[in-house]
Amino acid sequence: MGKLIKNHWARLIILTASTYQLAAAIHGYFWPKFFWDFLTKNLDGCVKPYPILQTINLVLAILVLVWEWPLPLIAGTWVQMNLELRVLLLPIPTMASALLYQGTNPALYYCIGMGVYFWAYCEGEEIQAIPWTVRPKKQRKQNNVPTKV
Repeated sequence: MGKLIKNHWARLIILTASTYQLAAAIHGYFWPKFFWDFLTKNLDGCVKPYPILQTINLVLAILVLVWEWPLPLIAGTWVQMNLELRVLLLPIPTMASALLYQGTNPALYYCIGMGVYFWAYCEGEEIQAIPWTVRPKKQRKQNNVPTKV
């Protein structure tokens, strides 16, 4: 049996969350609702009459989709291959998603994905330049990385 590659698993979770966030942002244009409106009505101005929060969620969802399923423009760059940067920046779309009523589920998925990314970081995993690949065996042996665990 193979070894679980956690950064690939986290990427799938984050891709699911960002796709769901994109759908939630589009739904928010038609049914605007701030999630925390049961506590206060002061923040309803973020969703109506101008769809500020929906637009923020839409832009962030598209950016995360481009980052997680990288376009050739960013594939292989340090931005795409950096696990620390993902763990640091993913709370931004998580918070934006949690504020929108339709975006509470993507916020939970983002939290789970960030946890898995942190787990991958703690175990020393690396994101490769070409998505969905692992480091070749020849390189693993040269870098004294065990091939079997």
